[in-house]
Amino acid sequence: MEFTAVFQKVSEGYIGFVEELPGANTQGATLDEARANLAEAVELVLEANRVLSEESIKGQNVIREPLSLPEA
Repeated sequence: MEFTAVFQKVSEGYIGFVEELPGANTQGATLDEARANLAEAVELVLEANRVLSEESIKGQNVIREPLSLPEA
């Protein structure tokens, strides 16, 4: 599965976000910096969501399994 990164040129450099992942957004002085920062933001959002999920299901009987999505 791939995500869609969107970048916009602004006076300070570039801003970027991932269409499919609310909360994954960033900025950078250059497009390359914004790309690198966005990759890190995606990792941080996914990790934060994972932690919140673990807290919400703590002590409950749940089934956890990998989920793979086919390429679009």
